[in-house]
Amino acid sequence: MVYREPLLVTLVLLVDMLPFPAPPKKRGRGRPKEYSDRLIVKALVIMIIRRLYTAYSLLAFLEQDTPLTQQLRDLLTENGRFPTRRTWERRLQSLPDSLPGLIGCFGRYLVALLQPYATCGRAAAMDSTMLRAKGGVWHKKHREQGLVPHTTIDTDAHWSKSGYHGWWYGWKLHMTVTIASIWIPLAAELTPANVHDSTIATPMAYELPDEVRYVMGDRHYRDDDLKAYCRLTGRTLITTRPGKYPHQDAGVEVRKILHRLRHQAIEPFNGFFKNVFEWDGQVPVRGHNRVRLFVLGALIVYQLVLLYQFQHDKPLGKGVKALLRAA
Repeated sequence: MVYREPLLVTLVLLVDMLPFPAPPKKRGRGRPKEYSDRLIVKALVIMIIRRLYTAYSLLAFLEQDTPLTQQLRDLLTENGRFPTRRTWERRLQSLPDSLPGLIGCFGRYLVALLQPYATCGRAAAMDSTMLRAKGGVWHKKHREQGLVPHTTIDTDAHWSKSGYHGWWYGWKLHMTVTIASIWIPLAAELTPANVHDSTIATPMAYELPDEVRYVMGDRHYRDDDLKAYCRLTGRTLITTRPGKYPHQDAGVEVRKILHRLRHQAIEPFNGFFKNVFEWDGQVPVRGHNRVRLFVLGALIVYQLVLLYQFQHDKPLGKGVKALLRAA
């Protein structure tokens, strides 16, 4: 009989294969980290796949006396020590600030490994997608009065409006993904819904791999800083143009083709991602820091799934939801 390790254990072990950014040369003030960020990311992967949204629920799960939890406890032990509940809480609370950099680092690694641009143009698409806040909504009149009428309201979230969804209360997930046969997240950030897309665009562009030569977005990405950075790095920024339709300039037909490619990448991936983690309704936690932790962490889980599928010769990006449920 051939022994196979549980799928969840395999996905957690893949964290060891991913490159992490080098630590700063000069350590900041305060107590040095006793456990590595890699260990905390392993715990986050378990929490997202098993839908454990607190350090207490993670430890309660790991206390179960099963072969699976024993293997997971071993993977979460570093230098012969297992972190305490307070350590898990503190490190998970500080992890979100590192996640955009990790997503960018892992995205560059996957582009080099999976070669998504081997048979197509080297382009990436930027966009944001809405995520509704957990609980009730905080109406403008109550916000202005400083009145929170119900304890379920997430006061860190905010209002925004789009032509498709209308008004919504919650968050924006800003993402950049490859325009290719494989959707690879290259950069991401999560903000309250009222943050304009252009304010996140340039920081996301910093994370793009060198292979990307074209950056595509809608009119919200016509930002001077983003244009300057793209020129500096030898990239071309392509966005929709303002003014009445139909446009009559010489490049309109080419732009139609390019924007069609963008729509076929970023918008389907937004829907696909929310469907995989079942966030079409509301996110499962409250508070900007916690929502940021689990939403950006879910993108890392998706990146790990791509790496797993590549190693096991499975179709890339297919059957992700079923695979995660099996874990």
